[in-house]
Amino acid sequence: MALKLHTIITSTRPGRVGPIFAKWFDGVARAHGKFDPTLVDLADFNLPIFDEPKHPRLGDYQHEHTKKWSASVKAADAIVFVTPEYNYGPSPALINALTYLSAEWAYKPAGFLSYGGISGGTRAVQQAKPTLTTLKLMPIPEGIALPAFTSLLNEEREFTPNDLINASAATLLDELHKWAGALKVLR
Repeated sequence: MALKLHTIITSTRPGRVGPIFAKWFDGVARAHGKFDPTLVDLADFNLPIFDEPKHPRLGDYQHEHTKKWSASVKAADAIVFVTPEYNYGPSPALINALTYLSAEWAYKPAGFLSYGGISGGTRAVQQAKPTLTTLKLMPIPEGIALPAFTSLLNEEREFTPNDLINASAATLLDELHKWAGALKVLR
């Protein structure tokens, strides 16, 4: 049975471009063939600012939105976060979503497809990594960074990757697969 890869769109704001890049990556993951990929849109969970009365480590969730989010994350063997850079940091919705859970994240590898201005979202990724490691997620070094991302979209908002982006995606998927297989025994 193939390992399950969740590609999570972390921006929830109107007009976001994350879904464009996430759909592309989901297609690349399908063609790669080593994962059973699922596209997950954080906006679909409609998570308010963290509102669970009990600590997430207890897993005793009171709200239906948390229970659904928990089931989604628990099903994944590996994760790719598709994240913009906001004010040199990750999407606030991503940090909030990470905060909701605890054990569901543990011993899973995580990669990033980031996008932004000149840095391609890499500052957001670097700020998110300490939070991931606190939750026992393993952020791998390989990733995809899309600097000046608007230049990668045509007038119809379609994304056409270049050779470097395609190579980065292949490397990210290969490494995620190695890590996901190795960490599965810990779960």
